[in-house]
Amino acid sequence: MAAAPSAPHRRVVICGGGVVGACTAYFLSTHAAAPTVPTLVEKCAPACAASGKAGGFLALDWCDSTPALSALARASFALHRRLAAALDGTNAYGFRPVHTLSICLPSEARSSSPHPLLPPWVDPSASAAPPRELGTPDTTAQVHPGLFTKAVLAASGAEVIIDEVERVVVRDGRVAGVAVKGRGVVDADAVVLALGPWSGRLEMVREVFDVSGLKAHSIVLRPREPEKITPHALFLSYQPEPGAKMLDPEVYPRPTGEVYICGMSKDEDAPDDPATIAGEPDSIAMLHKIAGKVSRQLRTGEGAKVVVEQACYLPCTTDGLPVIGEMPGVKGCYVATGHSCWGILNAPATGAALAELILDGKAKIVDLAPFSPARFLKRRSRRGA
Repeated sequence: MAAAPSAPHRRVVICGGGVVGACTAYFLSTHAAAPTVPTLVEKCAPACAASGKAGGFLALDWCDSTPALSALARASFALHRRLAAALDGTNAYGFRPVHTLSICLPSEARSSSPHPLLPPWVDPSASAAPPRELGTPDTTAQVHPGLFTKAVLAASGAEVIIDEVERVVVRDGRVAGVAVKGRGVVDADAVVLALGPWSGRLEMVREVFDVSGLKAHSIVLRPREPEKITPHALFLSYQPEPGAKMLDPEVYPRPTGEVYICGMSKDEDAPDDPATIAGEPDSIAMLHKIAGKVSRQLRTGEGAKVVVEQACYLPCTTDGLPVIGEMPGVKGCYVATGHSCWGILNAPATGAALAELILDGKAKIVDLAPFSPARFLKRRSRRGA
């Protein structure tokens, strides 16, 4: 008796080459029952926006106050460890557990004795009060976000098209493909919209929910003696002067020998082209000032080298939850955006859940109901009643 022909692989097109799109591509291609290698369309380059300019901090339980996010974050934290074991054997993208501390920076110079929790590369004068432990190597970790995104995407084997997505093609209520500016229509049985804050540029998304951009600044420095910088993530609080707004910058040393410092965020619409995003001089200057207060190793006038000064836009929703699931009224069109500052952390579970939803019809790794875009339709209906 002849064997039954195998079912054809679904044609999946992913719009967006950030960390969510890359993880979705990976889990589609490694699906146990129906591995499917997708096509990915990205306007600029993989990891060219927030996925390449974020901090890459991972936390097991920092989202526990929101049950839906807690489940997503815990599943994703576990997946990060699995991915590191599978893909990061040569430390290709810098996964490592870290100690995490909270430090209050003094507004004025002061002398202080070293605190036992402070790593030796942090100046004793950087702590206006005893530091607090926020996480241990069991509960906090890091990756280099740009290298992680590119490694996962490469492992997926996805075809990458560098071009601009114009619209999703829909016929009879079902997705039929993606109109790409320089290629015409790329046929598809399923489409994933993972365009970060640019997801809202598509009319079909804008009609259902709002996604905005939060502009975050960062600098990357190479300290004088990188071998002395230990794996400690620092969450700072700093008031530049009395009455001024309290700032909450973050410092992440990387295994590459560089140190990433971020903060100075504000709500702002993202420009059309991610390649044009630049940091604002005042915000960048403040990050340099903060870096110098944390450690002599990070003072550019005393040997630290500037690797890059930059900014990116984090995608945010009106209710603070990401949007993950099938778009209402369009079969086969899925969306994944709005992860805010937890995009690098939550991308693996988001990608794994979407792969299950697309290929199995239901997500198993995490319940996607709280993240469904349909939740916004219900709220608009109640407001209109």
